[in-house]
Amino acid sequence: MSTRNDVVVVKDLRVAYREGRLSARGAETEVVHGVSFELGRGETLALVGQSGSGKSTIALAVAGLLPANGRITAGTVSVSTAGGSLDVTSLRQSSWQGLRGTTIGFVPQDPLSSLDPLRRVGHQIAQSLLLHNVVPRSDVAAAVVSLLDRVGVRNPQQRARAYPHELSGGQLQRVLIAIAISANPSILIADEPTSALDVTVQRTILDQLAELQSDLGLGVLFITHDLALAQERSDAIAVLNRGELKEYGSAHRVLDSPRDAYTVALLANAPALSLNKYDDRAHRPAPDAPAIIEVDRVTKFYGPPQGAPTLGAVSLSLAEGEIHALVGESGSGKTTLARVIAGLTGFSSGQVRVGDALLTQHPQLVNHNARTVQLVYQNALAAIDPRYSAGRAIEEPLIINGVGNRAQRAAAVSEALDLVALPSTVLDRRPRELSGGQRQRVALARALVLAPQALVLDEPTSALDVIVQAQIIDLLLDLQEKLGLSYLLISHDLSLVRQVAHRVSVLERGTIVEHGDVRTIFDSPRHDYTAELINAIPGRRPVATVGAA
Repeated sequence: MSTRNDVVVVKDLRVAYREGRLSARGAETEVVHGVSFELGRGETLALVGQSGSGKSTIALAVAGLLPANGRITAGTVSVSTAGGSLDVTSLRQSSWQGLRGTTIGFVPQDPLSSLDPLRRVGHQIAQSLLLHNVVPRSDVAAAVVSLLDRVGVRNPQQRARAYPHELSGGQLQRVLIAIAISANPSILIADEPTSALDVTVQRTILDQLAELQSDLGLGVLFITHDLALAQERSDAIAVLNRGELKEYGSAHRVLDSPRDAYTVALLANAPALSLNKYDDRAHRPAPDAPAIIEVDRVTKFYGPPQGAPTLGAVSLSLAEGEIHALVGESGSGKTTLARVIAGLTGFSSGQVRVGDALLTQHPQLVNHNARTVQLVYQNALAAIDPRYSAGRAIEEPLIINGVGNRAQRAAAVSEALDLVALPSTVLDRRPRELSGGQRQRVALARALVLAPQALVLDEPTSALDVIVQAQIIDLLLDLQEKLGLSYLLISHDLSLVRQVAHRVSVLERGTIVEHGDVRTIFDSPRHDYTAELINAIPGRRPVATVGAA
């Protein structure tokens, strides 16, 4: 495929990383194998594939940002500049300084690790403006406010004075976009810019990018593992697997008529594009069984009682054998409610019953209900002590709760490992030595080792690519059937919720605004907020609230 006005042309690109110390001449491992594609002005090209497929490496190569142990070993990368097409394959770093920002803008995946926590965000945007001489120094402050306003940040003058930790994930992502476009580049590389955001914020950010693309004529290289987003937001798609280009063409052609088996597998495991994947297991009525968890009018204040509550008189129940989904935007109180139910944080008023026990408003150091309910955290890497081996991490709940002797605990760890389909070879590995999917399985084994009746799953697949995500969901469904587990599933992936949950509760600013069986909620929502969440699902046919014109 060719375009009449290409801003990026990649031909037969090969990239390798050197092993060992940088000062030593270690062996090189090739990770990108002869990839070619073109990006036209005003177009969006999506790079899709599993983690480790080479997407980010290619983006870094195009932007001249490969780490010190990485290099382009063959092929060419050409970008369009004011002086014409420029081969940047072998440019020195000093030459790149004149291209980054003015020709190529880069939006990294993680705002918190990309912004200086000790500097106000306005100062960090100003640095880019000054570096590229975009405006006179006297006009920089006004230009910062203008940029924040342009990328949709409310109260831009106030936000310019904020530190990164004082802004939400969506606001931080907008700050990164403001920095990336500050010098009016012609190319924008967006590396998973919305992977950690809920659906409504994701849609807002991507709408903003599309508007900027139209205004500035940007060619956008969009890296994502979300095929529904790629379908909705790109003109062309390049499918990568283990550094090889498996498929390349228009978004319509690649997703509607895939030619490669790997593309077919990606599509089959993308929740938003495979609505029938779990139809044999989902959309059954919620089990007619006693409740294993009951939350009755629970209120939680983090600040003074006269302020707005984080949770406001929340009530819900989880039946034995049920999957009950809890959805809502970031900041709606989902994780706080999960921690209350798991006995990890207190609450201000109301009542929580877990099994046969009523939780106290002020939990003790040791959770005495750990054998009834366990919380599986969103970020397995942050939830497991990095000093512990996988085996020690799984064993720890047994030690804390005084269960068994050493031999009995070893047998329980081995059984939990079998449940999550991990080999015994991972027992001695530290978290950093495991893949994302393996870490998530270790976190599940750690939760299952006490044989609980219910799991609270806080975004268990949000950081995983579609194939690994599907493997974890398949595992959870198999475990539920095998062990009779109940799940309270917290997720911003509403396509996944629609497929696997029996019932759903919608949380807005600490209040349950709607709840019911999944089909009714998704097909006939009664609350405008619910409809807004559903309509933000990529590729979803818009729904209106019941009774709306």
